[in-house]
Amino acid sequence: MARFRYVAKDMKGKRHKGTLEATAENVLQQQLREEGLFLISAKNLTDTHGYQKLKAKQLAVFCRELSTLLASGVSLVRALDIISNQEGIPDSEREVYQDVLQDLKKGILLSEAMESKKCFPELMIGMLRSGEGSGNIDQVTGRLATQYEKDYKLTQQVKSAMTYPMILLILCVAIVILIVTFILPQFQSLFDQMDSLPVPTTILIACSNFITQRWYVALMVVFAIVVVVKLIVGIPGVRRTLDRGKVRMPVFGNLFKVIYTARFARTLSSLYSSGMPIATAIATAGNTIGNRYIEEQFEEVVTQVRSGVPLSQALHSVDGFQKKLASTVQIGEESGRLDLMLDSIASSLEDEAEQATKRIVTLLEPILIVFMAVIVGFIMIAVMLPIYQSYASIENS
Repeated sequence: MARFRYVAKDMKGKRHKGTLEATAENVLQQQLREEGLFLISAKNLTDTHGYQKLKAKQLAVFCRELSTLLASGVSLVRALDIISNQEGIPDSEREVYQDVLQDLKKGILLSEAMESKKCFPELMIGMLRSGEGSGNIDQVTGRLATQYEKDYKLTQQVKSAMTYPMILLILCVAIVILIVTFILPQFQSLFDQMDSLPVPTTILIACSNFITQRWYVALMVVFAIVVVVKLIVGIPGVRRTLDRGKVRMPVFGNLFKVIYTARFARTLSSLYSSGMPIATAIATAGNTIGNRYIEEQFEEVVTQVRSGVPLSQALHSVDGFQKKLASTVQIGEESGRLDLMLDSIASSLEDEAEQATKRIVTLLEPILIVFMAVIVGFIMIAVMLPIYQSYASIENS
């Protein structure tokens, strides 16, 4: 049982503050509604022991094991007990499962117990809540396992594909540091004898002196730039503009559209197949896309669907999705097999998303190679140019 500090309003608009115990925030909202109050904000005062959000691999394993145990006829409490006591899982993860198990023994629903821990994703909680209502938690956890297995697979593919570009980038930085800090100082005595130096050489020497003599300042500058960039990107308006630019970039924009469309289609397919109402499923799936610009458009999509507009028509106006998603959804609506069509388009788009990810990385590799060549080329020109100029002046004299 969690304790919440809440702010609510009554029918006359008067604000009310206080604390109440509830198993989850939605239960608190229901309790206040029965008292004629409407929840504005709530803060969970219960100590959650600093639980960290579980990763996709952990969620996939947990859901797959839970689905298998429940389908075999094992009770929910017994299944959680088996999972929490098995060997090979981190103590922090084991503590989460045992905490959920204690709530289950108190009669709290699985979805509410998970929601109070703040370490399970909203998608998982929403699907489990639907599964509890329909009595098919084993099927829901099976779909969740498939969902998180695909998410983990895609994440690993991206990490694997980005290994070579990252090695190139690190190699480029290492070469520049080596040349500037060790090789360039060997020419310093020669450069000191010259009356004037070319502009590239002057710039390179200034950078070399700054890095070798004030390296701590350089580190502070880099750290400050990283912090400032993170703060700026964290501003909602800036984040929205950057995300909008992602889907409108030449070449890369279409690849990002494929990835975002596939992610939404798979999530919506899982939610709708679990029995969740379509409007709620759209709202939940719209928050898992990973692009602020697209996610903000789903408020209008949900409003249209609730007012009776077909989902295919509402999705057609979303900027950032591939148009074939709306066409496929329309076929599903006309045939009455929306769940099958969503699953079909999700599988198709996931294959395209995998290929799109590979193409993005393939395009990044030559860009990084050219970038490295430009940097190293500039350094070589800056070093060799004054030497050639000195030879030319000797020949002329």
